[in-house]
This record gives sequence, C-alpha cells and structure tokens, in this order.
Amino acid sequence: MGQWGIRAAVLGAAMVVLAGCGSKTAETVETGAEATAGATAAAWTLAAPMRIDGVRAADGGRSLVVGADVPDGPRDCVRDLRGELETVEHGTVYVRVTFESPAGDRDSGCTGTRRVEATVNLGEPLGSRRVMVNSMDVYTPAGATPPALRKCDENGCDPTPPRCTSSSYRQAVNDTDIPKHTSWEERGCDGTWLVLDLSTRMGPACGDASAGCSSSVSQRWFYQAEPSGWRPVTMNRDAGCDGIHRVLPELPEHLCASLPRLERG
Repeated sequence: MGQWGIRAAVLGAAMVVLAGCGSKTAETVETGAEATAGATAAAWTLAAPMRIDGVRAADGGRSLVVGADVPDGPRDCVRDLRGELETVEHGTVYVRVTFESPAGDRDSGCTGTRRVEATVNLGEPLGSRRVMVNSMDVYTPAGATPPALRKCDENGCDPTPPRCTSSSYRQAVNDTDIPKHTSWEERGCDGTWLVLDLSTRMGPACGDASAGCSSSVSQRWFYQAEPSGWRPVTMNRDAGCDGIHRVLPELPEHLCASLPRLERG
C-alpha cells in the first residue's frame, strides 16, 4: 500500500471512531433531556397551605405575617407564595394564602412539609378586627399576647371568662406557650387562681401514642384570672407551698398545700 493509501486508511479509521463518539454523545444528550423533561413533567398548580400555623401583626398592625405548612421535597415544591387581602366585612379581615406546587403528582417527590411565612399588606391598622385565613381559620387580637393573634376554637373567638370549667381550662392551655398535643389535669381552682399540671407527649410523630409518643414532659402552671381569661403567671414543680410561695406569695394556701412534687418526664 502506497503512502496515500496508508493515509486514507488511517483517516477512514479516525472517521469511524469520531462517528461512534458522536453517536454516543448524541445519545447522552438525549438521555439528559429526557431526564430533565421527566423531572419537570409534574404540572404546577395553584394550591393552598395544608395548615395555617399562626398569625401575627407587623408594621404597626398594617400587615399580617401568616405561618403555613407547605409541601417539601428534594426538588423545588413551592413557588409564587402569596398573601393577599381579599375583603373587609363586618369587623373581619379576609385574607388568602396561596402558592403553586407540583405536589398533586406523587412522582414530584413533594411528599414532605416545611413551614413558610406569607406577608399580607392590609393598608391600615388591624385594630380589634378578626382575621379569617382561606375561609377556614379565624384569629383575633382579643385575649392574645401581641404581636401574635389568638386562634379561635370551637368555643368561638370571645375569650372564655376565667371559670373553674373544662372549657375555661382548655383556653388557659391554648394561651400557654407549650407544644400541641398537651393534656391537662386540674390541681386547684377558686375562680381567682388556677393550678394545672400539663403533660405533653414527645416523639417523632406526636399525636398518636402508638407512633413513638409514649414518653412525656410534665409542667405545672399557675394562672391568675383576668377579664380576658386565665393568664399564665409562673411554673413550679415543688411539693406543697414553700417553693411556689417564694415566687407567688399571694397564692392561697389551700391551692398548694396538697400539691405533690412534679417529677420530670
């Protein structure tokens, strides 16, 4: 084979190798495009939070900050989070919190949750008006500790008078800075003072004792009656009156004399 023949053969072999590499590169690019298309196949749709987790006033009451639980996962699961003022009617401010998410498709991977905050501009101070979020949860500044608003419950929005009743105790617990899934046991009540032992189940999925919530943390709270309801005053674990009287000497003897020591959970 002559010199030109050898060069032609070498060039031909090189073209075959390049052609093969080009084919593999094209296949790789195509596969990547397919993967990207698959990752974005889930449609983004308008959605509302799974749960509203608190509302507080900001900017002198001219805006609200709404806490909410939204989908979460290994990819972006929320975009265009919005808090909007819908209308104001009959002493109630109606607001809406929405976002876009592909969470409706299980293949999106948006199966977890995370907490976000959406700001709603009111344009004027909230004052004493109530707030309804997404036509479901209602919050009120009445009986709340600013800047937080108090969530209305099955008893309505009006604060329950401080009485020695189960519904009044429930409101006292709701107004105490403790976790959810907390139960209570009355230790004493005379209409002016209230003593409750609060027990909060602890675990990775509390709310269901069979799901790792068998252990608990106990606290003893002392409350004083006010026009808006029971106000949390202090905590104490000691037995009898000696310990509590050092911080709350005005507590009547009959409400603490028989208190047992509250052991740590």
